[in-house]
Amino acid sequence: MLKLFFSSAVKMFFYMLMRPMWLLLLLSVSLMSLVYLNGTITNLPVAIVDQDHTATSRSLIRSLNTSSKINVLTYENSLQAYDDINNRKLFAVFTIPRDFEKRLLNGEEVTIPAYGDASSRLANGLIQVDIKGIYQQILTEYNTRVMRNGGFSDQQINIILSPIKAQTMPLYNAGISFAAITFPGLLVMLLQHSFLIASTRINITLHSLPQGKPPRIVIFGSLFGIIPIWLFLSIVLFGLLPWLLGYRQLSSIPEIIIMTFPLLLGILGLSKLLTECLRRTEMIYLTLAFLTTPVFYLSGTIWPLDAMPLWVQTVSRMLPSTWATNMIAGVNQMGLGLTDNLFNIFMILFLGVIYGSLGFFIAALREGKVRGYFKKLKKFLRLKNSKINNKPSIS
Repeated sequence: MLKLFFSSAVKMFFYMLMRPMWLLLLLSVSLMSLVYLNGTITNLPVAIVDQDHTATSRSLIRSLNTSSKINVLTYENSLQAYDDINNRKLFAVFTIPRDFEKRLLNGEEVTIPAYGDASSRLANGLIQVDIKGIYQQILTEYNTRVMRNGGFSDQQINIILSPIKAQTMPLYNAGISFAAITFPGLLVMLLQHSFLIASTRINITLHSLPQGKPPRIVIFGSLFGIIPIWLFLSIVLFGLLPWLLGYRQLSSIPEIIIMTFPLLLGILGLSKLLTECLRRTEMIYLTLAFLTTPVFYLSGTIWPLDAMPLWVQTVSRMLPSTWATNMIAGVNQMGLGLTDNLFNIFMILFLGVIYGSLGFFIAALREGKVRGYFKKLKKFLRLKNSKINNKPSIS
């Protein structure tokens, strides 16, 4: 039995090496990663229309220019700037009104009209954060100057303007932008999706051989033979690729393998269930191709799980990739140890057992074995009851 298992695993392993279609995963991920090559969004074109032309307005423009995310373009005409933002040449337009400096020094309320292209939520959000920070900086400088002229000392000014000193600790994706936050979930989803297609296809192909279904040990060995290939892919995806792109990467190669192996086992269980539900090879590509994006969104990478409706959270936690994303992001980017992720590993394996058991149950139900099991159980209980009833009593 063991010899048959390993011979099937070796045969499938070399079969996959001779037809390396799985390398397309590396090619697609490499092309996709070019989007995140800069690590963060920079030099977003923003128009400034200065109608005040004072030292304060020029100071505001210089402050905007200090941001790495904003590329300030000066316009003389607001209409031209609005026309360019409609043509997607700009991300935002800011108009510094007349008498800006005068009203600011007199303590009057000042409004700076700002129009942003909200169709790009990420770029628009980054611009808003930078603008608010610059406005706060200018307001602090103005209040400091007014209070100093009023006779306040620097210590008193600091206590009044900044009574609480904030301190941040970089834990998750320290110093890295939105790209690195989405990257672990995206890679886990691609790894799960590709392995699920490969294992389901092998399952269906072996079940539909002309010479009949092979022994179960051969099927297990064939599925086990593709695991080393996807372990190699996990090293590239979770170890080499983040390092090449300059993202935070803390886990070692043994840790990556230890994290990925339970995930692959859990996917094998899900593959067994899909095999019994699909039954035909072409159905793999007609169904699984439409599940890639939903699985990514349900993983909690872009939208927190706790912010989802309860029933959506339940569906999300039924996917191995959700637990794997939490585990790999924690080890690879937050510096957590494998012992901190034992529950994630348990849930991945538990889901694999549940899905695998459902798959075997459906197969037995289809083959009529379940009815046979119930008949044998019923016969056994009948014989047992008859023995108890015919047992001689001791008087």
